[in-house]
Amino acid sequence: MFLEAFAPIFRCAAIETINHLLSGAEFNKSMWNTYLQKTYQMSKRHANSVIAYAKGRVDGAKEHRTLHIKTLEGKTKSIESWIKKAERKLKLAQKFYAKKNWQNSKTGCNFPLSCSVKHKETNWHNLKFQIHNKKRKLYLIKSKIKSLGCKPIKVSVLHEQVFIVGSKDENFGNQVAQWDGKTIKFRVPACLEARFGKYIISNIGNFERNINRLPETGAKTWHFFKKDCKWNAAVQFTPSDVKRQSKDRAYGAIGIDMNPGSIGWSYVDTEGNLKSHGQIPLEMGLPSGKQQAQIVDACLILANLAIRYACPVVCEELDFSDKKERLGEQGRKYSRMLSNWAYSEFYKQLNSILSNRGVELITANPAYSSLIGLVKYIKMYGLSSDCAAALVIARRGMRLSEKIPCAITAYFEVNSDKHVWHNWSQLNKRIKRSSKINRRHDYFTLPDWSFLVNLENEEA
Repeated sequence: MFLEAFAPIFRCAAIETINHLLSGAEFNKSMWNTYLQKTYQMSKRHANSVIAYAKGRVDGAKEHRTLHIKTLEGKTKSIESWIKKAERKLKLAQKFYAKKNWQNSKTGCNFPLSCSVKHKETNWHNLKFQIHNKKRKLYLIKSKIKSLGCKPIKVSVLHEQVFIVGSKDENFGNQVAQWDGKTIKFRVPACLEARFGKYIISNIGNFERNINRLPETGAKTWHFFKKDCKWNAAVQFTPSDVKRQSKDRAYGAIGIDMNPGSIGWSYVDTEGNLKSHGQIPLEMGLPSGKQQAQIVDACLILANLAIRYACPVVCEELDFSDKKERLGEQGRKYSRMLSNWAYSEFYKQLNSILSNRGVELITANPAYSSLIGLVKYIKMYGLSSDCAAALVIARRGMRLSEKIPCAITAYFEVNSDKHVWHNWSQLNKRIKRSSKINRRHDYFTLPDWSFLVNLENEEA
């Protein structure tokens, strides 16, 4: 009953504070706190909670607007790059067919003219139509970016919720809502004292977990919200430290490679040699609840492996927001793969579960990890592509270098003055231009790398 009565007052105060923050006027926290106390007849701590809640909502809305504009700008760059490549491809093809003896050409056309019997149109006509649609989409996105730059920011304030900010210098981490482990004592604002008295006391629990990191001291911020016709209480706190169960990365590490269908993992010892590996299967297209449970189960398996080997877990430092900006210019299979799987949720859960068990999580740059795994380790250890990439990630987390094997440098000239990734980049470009390797299984059956010499001769 008290929360039902206090929630509308809290919401009105939060809306007025948000409007003041968005008005552009100078915000003086002390003066506004005094104003809220007089207007809504609440204490200083209640007013501080309203201000903290309002600032959080405003900052979140501004950050969301910035992220939205950044995403749209990324899409424009991706579309412009696609249009430039498509127009160049079409121009080179037209230039090729303009030659008199193009039938006797040794190089061939980069985009040969062909006709579809089913659709009764040429591939050139289809490409021109795609370019036309991309330009229309580019115009709409640029117009949207322009409108978002001058459009006022709107902030939504939910009904039936109360937010009480805590402080580490106060008893039980909060002056307004004090919880001793079983009973919570809530200080009633002056506007409701006539109905509910000075304090509201209630039993509250069900915070038990398998690993409880709730400290006795420190700030505790409370959030009361109504869901399914019931009031719920959530507490935010700084967790206490747990006993470290993973050794330093110099003694070994577990690397993981994330894929929609499975998670490949590899454990390497202190010398960087493979000792164990495996895969954690994952299902695609599950409902959100089952997918969340599947993510948690996979993270628990990785946590148990890290505890068994007493080593940290190394994962890729990936920004999938950049990849999702280019979904419109990628294939359907790749786009569906990125859209259906909750990558960010997996890494969020993994970080939470590992930290609760005293296991260190290390991030590493994933540059050329798949290529290095395919070239160096997939045939050496008989691994799958994801386990080979996980092996590279684990070694990189241990700060071990990955040089190009001597079997390749005998046919491929490397530049020792530049970073080793430059050489891997050059090798990757040559492999893509060759016809010897068309799929990942070809790395198992490849007898040697002599085809690299032929590519150099063709370039010369």
